[in-house]
Amino acid sequence: MTGHVLADMGRRDILRLAGTAVLGATAPLPVLAQGAPPLKIGIIGAGREGSTLGTLWAKAGHQVMFSSRHPEELKSLVDGIGPAAQAGTVEQAVAFGDVVAIVVPYTAMQQIGKDYGAALAGKVLVMDVSNPIAPRDGEDIVKWVAEQGGAGLATAKILPGARIVRAFNALGYTRLAADAHRAGDPVGIPIAGDDKAAIAIAEGLTRGIGFEPVLVGGLEMGKYLVPGTPFGREPTPAEIKQIAATLH
Repeated sequence: MTGHVLADMGRRDILRLAGTAVLGATAPLPVLAQGAPPLKIGIIGAGREGSTLGTLWAKAGHQVMFSSRHPEELKSLVDGIGPAAQAGTVEQAVAFGDVVAIVVPYTAMQQIGKDYGAALAGKVLVMDVSNPIAPRDGEDIVKWVAEQGGAGLATAKILPGARIVRAFNALGYTRLAADAHRAGDPVGIPIAGDDKAAIAIAEGLTRGIGFEPVLVGGLEMGKYLVPGTPFGREPTPAEIKQIAATLH
């Protein structure tokens, strides 16, 4: 099955496919390709990284809701993007999205789990773009995440039942904007996840904004998808595969 099959499918069919895979389908899963029907994407965290990712997805044809405790402060952002973007509260973004991307300091993750864990478990993909960083989040958070097996497994513990894929964790917002759809070979994006259908959707969303996703393993590999690791630069897809092979 080619990566372009979903271009001929409706959004409802894509969501049904994701649900079927979770129930145990064993057939190869297609990858969401550029040109496939748009998804609704809720962004938790409208800082520089979340704003950049959401803008790229909106320009790729998806409907995006950015969220904040003060959504009125996002007016200039969504007005600059156009009709594909809107702003809301976190609760509204979670309800809106088929896909939800979490792009917040890791200190906020526990509260997100308490407030929205049940709703996030029903999404076809929860993209974890958050990193535990000691200078910002504190040593206690970083230590706790390490004790869980690293970012990825820690997020899965906070959001039980969610279909989590870690992606875009080690590429800063300035390079994210500059490298999207760049000429020549695309920059590789290492991703980690356990749910095949969620991985397929994450791969499609990554390719749709001009990057090449490379699955490096399950969520246990999420501990390597942080700044400061060998993945924390702009590797080619081949380099990502070589790095991942040394870490298994």
